[in-house]
Amino acid sequence: MAVSGLFFLNGLMVGSWAPKIPVLMERLGISEATMGLIVLCMGIGSVTMMPVFGALTARRGSTYSVRLAAILATPVLLLMSLAPNLWTVVITVLMFGATIGGMDVAMNANAVAVERARRRAIMSSCHGFWSLGGVAGAGLGGIAITYLGEVGHAVVLTVVLAAGLALVFPRLLQDVPSHADRASTPLRLPNTLLPYVIGLVALCCMIPEGAILDWAAVYLQRELGASLALAGWGFAACAGTMAVMRFLGDVIRQWLGAVTTLRISAVIAIIGLAIAGLSSSPVAAIAGFAVAGFGLANMVPIAFSAAGNLPGMANGVGLSVVTTMGYSGILLAPGSIGFLAEYTSFSTIYFGLALLLLFPLAMSRLMKTADFG
Repeated sequence: MAVSGLFFLNGLMVGSWAPKIPVLMERLGISEATMGLIVLCMGIGSVTMMPVFGALTARRGSTYSVRLAAILATPVLLLMSLAPNLWTVVITVLMFGATIGGMDVAMNANAVAVERARRRAIMSSCHGFWSLGGVAGAGLGGIAITYLGEVGHAVVLTVVLAAGLALVFPRLLQDVPSHADRASTPLRLPNTLLPYVIGLVALCCMIPEGAILDWAAVYLQRELGASLALAGWGFAACAGTMAVMRFLGDVIRQWLGAVTTLRISAVIAIIGLAIAGLSSSPVAAIAGFAVAGFGLANMVPIAFSAAGNLPGMANGVGLSVVTTMGYSGILLAPGSIGFLAEYTSFSTIYFGLALLLLFPLAMSRLMKTADFG
């Protein structure tokens, strides 16, 4: 429950960032292009600090690392709301990305530690709680900004986050490495190929998720003639089925095993993306995105569990590689797909993303380290 609470609070922070974007644009008087560069700074901060917190987790344990990252992250949205000009906002956005990214690595490592201790899967449901936090942050954040203002929303959020962390911190699983483990853990990237291959699996799984998030509505409107109201259901259908399956995913993985679960998930996601890409009507494409969500939901949690349990490798080291490579998919997808869309159709792109998932399917046997007897 405590580590699930961390995922919820992290999702709450990320979700609360979304409604701040138009507010920041209005307050700073900046264009969409400038805001896009600011959003990129968040990703740069995350990807930069993920390996650092991976090494810190390997040396000091995930509990220490996640406490440090969460404490540093808690006031950042308030500082962002108080930042008086563009450059101070950029600095706080970099800080936000860095602390959120560090917390992400450490809380996933703590979830792996709980899985080891309890000998059963919990990673998928943890990511389900992250989704709930994201929905709560985005939905309630807009309402709070409307009635309390930008700073008022940030103050309330900071208090809620601090109270939540005070509740979960004492209940986290302690996983302090022994002195021998610390001495044997080098502060460098792994020199074996396996974590990077699993990282590519996570990357291939997260690119379609980012593509649906950023471009499904555009595809439904421009190529399939959907109304604005209907177009929003592309990502909503995918996100809804993903949330449901993430809460069911641990039971399914415990029952079928990680390898079989990933194979079935990959096939379902491939079918869903192919339906979405080949559809001639928006309703059929939305149904395809929903099917894709069923498949995509548990692929990344399985990859994270597998990375955190690689034999002969400290918890945070392999996981930091996989999370950094995986989340770079969310960063790469929007710009790359937007560029490709200038030369081809979104229909072709989504069908191509279905083919991209053949790589995780082919590498599924590497997920056996995510199993618990």
